[in-house]
Amino acid sequence: MIVFAFSSTSLYSQGFSEARVKQEINNAAAKLMSLQCDFVQTKYLKMLNDKMISNGKMYYLQSNKLRWEYTSPYHYTFILNNNKVLLKNDNRNDVIDVQQNKLFKEIARIMMNSVVGKSLSDERDFKSKISSSGSEWIATLTPVRKEMKQMFKEIYLYFNKTSYMVSKVTLIEKNGDKTVIELKNVKTNGTINAAIFKIN
Repeated sequence: MIVFAFSSTSLYSQGFSEARVKQEINNAAAKLMSLQCDFVQTKYLKMLNDKMISNGKMYYLQSNKLRWEYTSPYHYTFILNNNKVLLKNDNRNDVIDVQQNKLFKEIARIMMNSVVGKSLSDERDFKSKISSSGSEWIATLTPVRKEMKQMFKEIYLYFNKTSYMVSKVTLIEKNGDKTVIELKNVKTNGTINAAIFKIN
């Protein structure tokens, strides 16, 4: 848009195997019909030794609708609706067919899979490893495909140990920049007006 400490405590000593944790996360993702939340995104720029903080709202509707809306300090909206993407700001709207744009197709798929926790089962893109830290499972995703390696060095997904839902995403870009996205006020499986995903 994309820090953490790993616990030395073994998953197995807690009665969990890595395979079981992944399965629980996949089960939670499969049951997720809808999700809406606020988010805080912090972008760390390596070259400038600076950071930029932005806030917004996110809406997800199974299986292929996502609205990512920045509300401050600027207004910008990214809507994914099946194979169409709408990029909207105060001055213009751009509609992109992701089937015709390989880069946008990859970015849209990663965004979708990360926020709903499906990236762990996407073995064609990433190798994944689970670690434990306090009340969270931390999934480390390492790109395996060329397209992914060109964008990201690593992706970290933080899952609540009770709900197995994503609470934070950290994206480490190839150039060393880092984006941390924290999800707040999460509501799952509620009613979301399909009109907010409309692409004109």
